[in-house]
Amino acid sequence: VQLQASGGGLVQTGGSLRLSCVASGRTGSTYHMGWFRQAPRKEREFVAAVTWRGGSTYYADSVKGRFTISRDNAKNTVYLQMNSLNPEDTAVYYCATGSLARYNNGYKNAEAYDYWGQGTQVTVSS
Repeated sequence: VQLQASGGGLVQTGGSLRLSCVASGRTGSTYHMGWFRQAPRKEREFVAAVTWRGGSTYYADSVKGRFTISRDNAKNTVYLQMNSLNPEDTAVYYCATGSLARYNNGYKNAEAYDYWGQGTQVTVSS
């Protein structure tokens, strides 16, 4: 499975961005898709996740109410709509996907994902 993330950029505080992640290859083996982010000098952290079939969604507390994850199964694409951005959201954002077996490790954990995209930079200026 290959993942291609896009949509990052520079935005002012309070602005919005929409990230996309397109999956290709043997996507039928995957159960869920997640977004993680890593800011400079910080560990990678969970942002949001969605299951392909049921569309169940999960969010980190820090983004709940501001970010929305959605998926388009026909396009094998997951989106992350980010609103009310602030400088603390500045990071490289990674999409990742994994099998059901991996999902049982807990969707907030990197161990729940088999494949990772290359990352897209999001910078929020104050």
